[in-house]
Amino acid sequence: MSLSLCSILAESALRYPDADAVVMGAERTSYSRLWEQARRYAAVLAEAGVGPGDKVGLLMPNVPDFPRAYYAALSLGAVVVPVHALLVSREITYVLQNAGCKLLIVGAPLLAEGAPAAAAAGIPLFAVMGGEGVDRLDEMAEDATPLAAYVERDAHDEAVILYTSGTTGAPRGAILTQLNMTMNAITSATTVMGMSSADIVLGCLPLFHSFGQTCAMNAGFFAGSTLVLLPRFDGAAAIDLIVSEKVNVFMGVPTMYIGLLAAARSDPRRPQLRVAASGGASLPVAVIDKFAEVFKADIYEGYGLSETSPVATFNQPVFGRKPGTVGRAIWGVQAEIAAAEVEGRIDLMPVGEMGEVVIRGHCVFAGYLGNPEATAAVMVGGWFRTGDLGTKDEDGFLSIVDRKKDMILRGGYNVYPREVEEVLAGHPGVAQVAVIGYPSEVHGEEICAVVVRSPEGADLDEAGLIAWSRENLGRYKYPRRVEFVDSFPMGPSGKILKRELVAGLK
Repeated sequence: MSLSLCSILAESALRYPDADAVVMGAERTSYSRLWEQARRYAAVLAEAGVGPGDKVGLLMPNVPDFPRAYYAALSLGAVVVPVHALLVSREITYVLQNAGCKLLIVGAPLLAEGAPAAAAAGIPLFAVMGGEGVDRLDEMAEDATPLAAYVERDAHDEAVILYTSGTTGAPRGAILTQLNMTMNAITSATTVMGMSSADIVLGCLPLFHSFGQTCAMNAGFFAGSTLVLLPRFDGAAAIDLIVSEKVNVFMGVPTMYIGLLAAARSDPRRPQLRVAASGGASLPVAVIDKFAEVFKADIYEGYGLSETSPVATFNQPVFGRKPGTVGRAIWGVQAEIAAAEVEGRIDLMPVGEMGEVVIRGHCVFAGYLGNPEATAAVMVGGWFRTGDLGTKDEDGFLSIVDRKKDMILRGGYNVYPREVEEVLAGHPGVAQVAVIGYPSEVHGEEICAVVVRSPEGADLDEAGLIAWSRENLGRYKYPRRVEFVDSFPMGPSGKILKRELVAGLK
């Protein structure tokens, strides 16, 4: 069966030719123009030898050149390898070499790291948005004849390789097929968020990451929506752009919602949001409630991973909404709970029992690039083992308890950091919190809360928060130690990098 992710933009260029596809500042690009530009870029890449199955690295921020280059590579039947824009040269080189990239396309602001990485990997480099002494893809494309038609692909051919954040070692390349990416975009746009050509989406999530790429860009393009790009998220700038461009669909990670709430303290304007979707990391119920109070909008939380394209479950309008859960499995996907301690097979658990979240369906990836052992460890009988602990209620709503590896074993009792974080997030002096374990001679592991104070928490100290938590948590759950920080180290999906917090404890 033939299928190409590229058809999303190609079809919308026919259906919504004059509608704005991408907006950034004063630059507004229609669907027909964006598709033409992508095909011009494709013509240049074809001259450079890019063809079906070749890997094309893409290193750039949220700018219109991202979709131009992304769909240019796809139109040639090539595989897109998005590279995290905050990586240093050595890390970029690893991705390029591990993926076997044929060339790298770099946005000018990232040339300082991208150029030496391409040189170290021994591959050509094309720049966009500027750059001295390098081949300029955007300039070369101006005189190119647009590719006549995109190259057809099989549904199970590779479309995108997304590198995981490497929390358990070197980053792994998750292979996502044309079917994975196309179906996830279409399902997200239709049954999950009900998007249409009337919607205006804020593109503040990194497009190199699966959430922004699939849900904001690809799903938005499928629906004929307008994508308003914000290269670097800032709460005040986001509110200003949402209001000025009449954005009605906001997708963000928890830190972005916290940023919007902080900015709203000094900005009385309140945007009219039709959809507010959260993913990437767990969102405390306290933040959901505060956002509803301030912005008069409900947040719909979902769940997924790079390996699931990424959306696997979501609070969907058709099923209603349960705050604190990540909703039900999306159309065509199953999400169940399996015995976490059982290896080599999947033993499904009864309703309400806690276990490991397992996923199967059109969203599940094809495996880790060049790593059959790692693939076999997570793919069992057609199910993808997520490594997350959760429960499922009688209505089919999934709740994420924690990562298996993040669980703290204190004095023989299991302590799940997310449960403690939910409680501590309810303290008015806490803006953000991460709970981690550290070695204890007495209890094996002890509990530490790492906290970013809110404006109301200027006087909050360790003793005060510990005393408050003792009143609101069981005796074996409350933190015995509190560390205050100005900000957290964050991964590309908006997850707090707890391993760095643990390493920083003395």
